[in-house]
Amino acid sequence: MTRINGADAEYIAVTDRAMQYGDGCFSTILIEGGKPKLWPLHQARFVKTLAALSIPEPDWVMVLQQIATLAAEVAEKGVVKVLISRGSGGRGYSPTGCQSPSVVISQSAFPNHYYKWQQDGIQLGVCDQVLGLSPMLAGFKHLNRLEQVLLKQEIESRQWLDAVVCDVLGHVVETSASNIFWRKGNTLYTPDLSMAGVCGVMREHVIGLIEETPYCLQIVKSSPDALLCADEVFITNALMALVPINKINEHSFTERVALDELNKRLYSC
Repeated sequence: MTRINGADAEYIAVTDRAMQYGDGCFSTILIEGGKPKLWPLHQARFVKTLAALSIPEPDWVMVLQQIATLAAEVAEKGVVKVLISRGSGGRGYSPTGCQSPSVVISQSAFPNHYYKWQQDGIQLGVCDQVLGLSPMLAGFKHLNRLEQVLLKQEIESRQWLDAVVCDVLGHVVETSASNIFWRKGNTLYTPDLSMAGVCGVMREHVIGLIEETPYCLQIVKSSPDALLCADEVFITNALMALVPINKINEHSFTERVALDELNKRLYSC
């Protein structure tokens, strides 16, 4: 089911700037027990992104009501995607004349393979393709995802489940669809996303949880070699939560001590 600006609909206008220019942002929300998980963090990211794009905020009460309507139809776990565009209007790239944003809210099934990933862990490759530097848009989950489409093509062609992705300077940024953390001793590390990448909601949540653990956190610019020297590695996003990494290329990881510590706290608040 899909709702566009509060009404049941299946199609968005071809004049909408989401179609024309990818002019907007989105977030993918885990539904569990009929409720959206981590909604305050999703909303906070929307607010920050919309401000950066100079797109007016929607009526958040209405948005949450629509999410709740779709979430009520989910038996156990499901997914709701919220997409906000600048709407229709303007001429060419200019947004002058846009009247109000469009809000598209859709529901889909939970990716069941994530259960296996969480339990068994996965292996990552390292992509040959790299992310460009984009300080104006870094961190935001905007609608321009062509880099991720190309990365996913490479990953599928090499029969990987996912892969580490670096920027043009050789710094680890993320995977194709998740953020990445690694531990060396009592320190957890995650990449600096000030020039590229997406600041995931689960990444933000985990950063907050680390303060409750014996570990300290460093946000760094590191090469893939730093991952290969780690004691453990895991990836995160709002749907799969925390997934352990067993191997990167041919380098194996067996420890999950920080992962277990964080999982105990994941949805405790």
